[in-house]
Amino acid sequence: MKRLDTYCGLYCGSCEIFLVNQKGIVEKTAKEWEMSSEDLYCNGCKTDNNSVFCRDCQIKLCAESKELEFCFQCDDFPCTDLINFKNDENPHHSIVLHNLDDIKNIGMKRWLKEQEKRWRCPNCGEKYSWYDEKCSNCDSSVRSCVDDEKEIK
Repeated sequence: MKRLDTYCGLYCGSCEIFLVNQKGIVEKTAKEWEMSSEDLYCNGCKTDNNSVFCRDCQIKLCAESKELEFCFQCDDFPCTDLINFKNDENPHHSIVLHNLDDIKNIGMKRWLKEQEKRWRCPNCGEKYSWYDEKCSNCDSSVRSCVDDEKEIK
């Protein structure tokens, strides 16, 4: 089973590692990145099969220990860990509070539909990742997470 929602508000469907899994090129990517393929297998944050980058995520571990589906359900929301995550050096993290607000207001199903559309090339419909600036299928310009970060700040 795959899950595209996260506790913190990221969308797994635009994660490069998740997309590598969907395309069936984990082994090839692992060689290119000089990593173990086992470190890249992932079905999304809320599954038992996470990439090495998410396995020990403190936000995930905290939400699971409190039996929460989303961080906004916590009495400590937004906590220091989530704020630090939002403000770290990774532009794709900057959207988490905005996304959590959207999930709270419109519901997870509608948010997932919006994210599915948001992270597809508007020209050809190909899925793309947070940091892509061009569609790998048609070479059209696409909106990256860096563009989102500029709008949020």
